[in-house]
Amino acid sequence: MGRLLSNYKLTILLLAAIVIGGAAGIIFGPKATVVKPFGDLFLNLMFMIIVPLVFFSISSAIAHMGGMKRLGKIMGSIVIVFLITALISAVLGFIGISIFDPLKNADVESIKSLMADTGGDEGAEELTLLGQLVKTFSVSDFNLLFSKSNMLQLIVFSILFGLATALVGEKGKPFATVLSAGSAIMMKFVKIIMYYAPIGLGCYFATIIGELGPQILEGYARVFALYLVITLVYYFGFFTLYAFIAGGREGVKVFWQNAITPSVTAIATCSSAACIPINLDAVKKMRVPNDIAETIIPLGANTHKDGSVFGGVFKIVFLFSLFGKDMTSMSSILAILAVSFLVGAVMGAIPSGGMIGEMLILSVFGFPPEVLPIIAVISTIIDAPATLLNSTGNTVCAMMVSRLVEGKNWLRHAFTN
Repeated sequence: MGRLLSNYKLTILLLAAIVIGGAAGIIFGPKATVVKPFGDLFLNLMFMIIVPLVFFSISSAIAHMGGMKRLGKIMGSIVIVFLITALISAVLGFIGISIFDPLKNADVESIKSLMADTGGDEGAEELTLLGQLVKTFSVSDFNLLFSKSNMLQLIVFSILFGLATALVGEKGKPFATVLSAGSAIMMKFVKIIMYYAPIGLGCYFATIIGELGPQILEGYARVFALYLVITLVYYFGFFTLYAFIAGGREGVKVFWQNAITPSVTAIATCSSAACIPINLDAVKKMRVPNDIAETIIPLGANTHKDGSVFGGVFKIVFLFSLFGKDMTSMSSILAILAVSFLVGAVMGAIPSGGMIGEMLILSVFGFPPEVLPIIAVISTIIDAPATLLNSTGNTVCAMMVSRLVEGKNWLRHAFTN
């Protein structure tokens, strides 16, 4: 019991702060805005750290990738499986939240006026598709990378920087060590800031409820209920489908015989990283070859997060509903799917706690920074089921990668050898 409380300590504190803040907002109404500066302090601290955190985390991870274990076939298969499952998650999440709008009939005029006041869409340039792609992934001057508004561009730069460091070889190793140290320092910095998170988020949530009224709380309840439904559908339905694709009926049997321990561990720890040893043991019992297991499980813990993709869709659509943005056009749908995929499958490479995915959403869609706590609450309430999908999903993905690398009869051969 003590270990369970320890694993959930931050989540419990954040939930308690949100509940207290929400209650204060309901009781005191607009007067609750008196605590807004404490919430602003937390937001400013997070925005202050985002650029160096993204740079050091991503470039360090890429720079140390030189020792990956097998061959391009394993890595290529991992990429294919991760991309397909994350895309399925994004589409399923979008369909679910489109059918069941969490903010239906909610009065959100005041927050719409906040969006209008920020002028987020003023002065937008008319660009061709290729011109928009260039602007999305690059900047015209190096100093523009030092802005949270250019998050995608910073990610591209960090990936290329880390790749160049790795390709230099021996000469680049000292600098790779510097990047690794920088990443560790930034994460410690984030951990320090997160000690203040319950106070900051609690105060900001009190302000939000005080200004918008309690109707937004109903929206959160609907989001959580819908997320649980989709989690059950994906966990029992799609994981079974993936196991069948990997090894037929025998694959389904082997998967479910060994999936319970990783699943329980994921819910109990709320940490994909903490589940790595358990998942490794489970996939080896599923007869996944050692080199595939030892590559995909650590890599998946950081970069493959189907549950976070669902969360990304929910957060984006939640904000679209709040601000009355169009979600019916093909360009909007594709943008929502692409960014939610990026939030879950790519931003997962950055250890949790920094709210980088949430800030990426605000940056790409031009939402005001003040609404960060609104989607941060969603991250908190879906934490446990999201970890279940993120972590346990890596085990069934290991089976599918084995199918691609070893051939159709890989499981049968594994049992006979």
